Amino acid sequence: MQDIKKENAESQNSHTLVIEGRNAVLEAFRSGRTIDKLFVLDGCQDGPVRTIIREAKKHGALLSFVSRERLNQLSQTGKHQGVVAYAAAYDYSEIEDMLKLAEERGEDPFLILLDGIEDPHNLGAIIRTANIAGAHGVIIPKRRAAGLTATVAKTSAGALNYTPVAKVTNLVKTIEELKEKGLWFVCADMDGERMYDLNLTGPIGLVIGNEGEGVSRLVKEKCDFIAGIPMKGEITSLNASVAGGVLAYEIVRQRLRKA
Repeated sequence: MQDIKKENAESQNSHTLVIEGRNAVLEAFRSGRTIDKLFVLDGCQDGPVRTIIREAKKHGALLSFVSRERLNQLSQTGKHQGVVAYAAAYDYSEIEDMLKLAEERGEDPFLILLDGIEDPHNLGAIIRTANIAGAHGVIIPKRRAAGLTATVAKTSAGALNYTPVAKVTNLVKTIEELKEKGLWFVCADMDGERMYDLNLTGPIGLVIGNEGEGVSRLVKEKCDFIAGIPMKGEITSLNASVAGGVLAYEIVRQRLRKA
């Protein structure tokens, strides 16, 4: 029990991040992230776990086979899938790094800005979508918003290892500064113009609002377009991460059509 308390205390250290779930842990290894310790459920030797163990040995991570009870106590999400890893905490990126990444790829910048996303599952899902859609980064505010936690890392299914995330003090000021660099901004709002009728090509920032209140008034006023997602059912709202995915892929569709 004393060892468990010690491990849990270490996981709360600002320099340590708990990564849980097979996909998240495997992608952490493959992306080159330094994993200090890997805990595996004793007796679990199926294919995905064997692959993770090989990666751990290849990268020199300390490997421990533990009981389910101990793994449950080490877990922060309760959904570890038999593996928990301790890694150096995720570092936030700078917006300039995102713009440089776009330049290196020879692409117009595509950034996703989150206006008060509080649910770590939504944040992780949006980071995952951002990676798959080819966005160059995700920008979140410092206050009243989810940060990069173990739940975010797991929900992103490893995308957090590849997608830069920046944290800013003032989202409105950030939009103004990015406009000076040539970006246009579109936000999601149920009363907006139909997204299919908007030109979403070129350097663009997609703004996704809070789960309950949507995009704040000041941020919305800074956006060049307000995009509405056509809805045909009785329910007239979408989960924030789903709405972000729909709009992100409309941007992808328009970019592919233009290419």
